Amino acid sequence: MTYALIMAGGIGSRLWPLSRLLQPKQSLKLVGERTMMQHAVDRIIDLTPPEQVYVVTRAEHVDILSGQVPDLPRTNFIVEPEGRGTAPAIGLAAIHLRRQDPTAVMAVLTADHFIADTEQFRQALAAAVQVASQEHLVTLGISPTSPSTGFGYIEQGELLAVVDGFEAFRAVRFTEKPDLETANWMVDSGNFSWNSGMFIWQVDRILGEFERQMPEFYAQLKEIEPTIGTADYEQVLDRVWPEVAKQTIDYGIMEDAGDVAVIPVDIGWSDVGSWGSLLPLLNADEQGNIVLGKHLGIDTRDTLIMAEGTGRLIATIGLDGMIIIDTKDALLICPRGREQEVRDLVKHLETVGTDRWL
Repeated sequence: MTYALIMAGGIGSRLWPLSRLLQPKQSLKLVGERTMMQHAVDRIIDLTPPEQVYVVTRAEHVDILSGQVPDLPRTNFIVEPEGRGTAPAIGLAAIHLRRQDPTAVMAVLTADHFIADTEQFRQALAAAVQVASQEHLVTLGISPTSPSTGFGYIEQGELLAVVDGFEAFRAVRFTEKPDLETANWMVDSGNFSWNSGMFIWQVDRILGEFERQMPEFYAQLKEIEPTIGTADYEQVLDRVWPEVAKQTIDYGIMEDAGDVAVIPVDIGWSDVGSWGSLLPLLNADEQGNIVLGKHLGIDTRDTLIMAEGTGRLIATIGLDGMIIIDTKDALLICPRGREQEVRDLVKHLETVGTDRWL
């Protein structure tokens, strides 16, 4: 049986000041009239019934996210006491699924990415489940549209299978965000995909990799697992989890995993990782401006203007290639091309202890 795990523990700091600790990126309506979390559930619900969709998130996000997707059982929200990275989050969910169904196939998906071609995505996911049933660890790779230095890359090796028109290749290696020269070479070679962070595998197969590659963490999971569904669970989890080492699934497992397959897909994918990555997903006016809110502009071009619930008029003169995000208590103004530095700004707020704006 196939289960979906939606990863929803992030904050989306590069989308500050709209994305906050208590109003994370996945809870926002960034594209269309549905939130990112609602989009994530919408695109898989035809493949996986609500009772087989699990969400791993932070305690402070459970109420807002479960309220947005009421068809999902509240008990399907797996709560991390604190964020320890994608590897521990996936491991914790995997032991929950193993207790539920030891033969489960687990699709690890994201709550904060955008996918334009949902039908192609669903078909690719169904094909990936078939490949995973042959004990491969499967990842969906994104066919690159540019030599981006902001994504990890996966090198494709020999062809392993063709399932319903989708080619599955052996994954030769994972490469973290390369420099521009290397990214150009990777794209020109035609043998690399972007790392989407979406994975499909048998639950016992991935837990076997945790046991082999992260034995200390696996021992911690084995301590937690027998308490799932009992009165002792939260107490044991709260005791064990702060001792769990932080790690990503890419570094902790995928880079040295055996028998990994990648299925390249072209699904109109975006990680919506910054204000700049959101721009191609929204409709611009004749001057190239994207306006969500009240705006009066003179000689203003190629600018994103977003006012969230303030009621204020934003007036601009002579702006070109800017980002303006206005919220009730914080205003961000920066040039397009420097929006990645918003994360640094948030880190500075954390350092100086100004929690009221986080």
